[in-house]
Amino acid sequence: MIRKHVRAGEKVLLKLSHRERELILEHTFADDELTASLRIAPASNKASVYSFTLDDLEELSGYVGAEANHAKDKKLQRELDRLFERMQAVLESYTDEEDRTTE
Repeated sequence: MIRKHVRAGEKVLLKLSHRERELILEHTFADDELTASLRIAPASNKASVYSFTLDDLEELSGYVGAEANHAKDKKLQRELDRLFERMQAVLESYTDEEDRTTE
């Protein structure tokens, strides 16, 4: 799988539905600094696009995954699992590591 290279600290986009945004804000222990952009209420209940560095997105997905693993409600667990998988797909499509094959 070919990954798109981004510079360290460059942000990538993640589209979240209103429900996915709620899941992160209401059901994870992600800190305020990490979720600050999600706290700005979108103009409607439609999906919105947010930008994260790869490190921040990886950290946020860890919170989502942890909550999915500990959720007692099966519906909530499935929703969080789906969100985690989407976040992982975004993470797997980018890299900020230097290409070491040219050295």
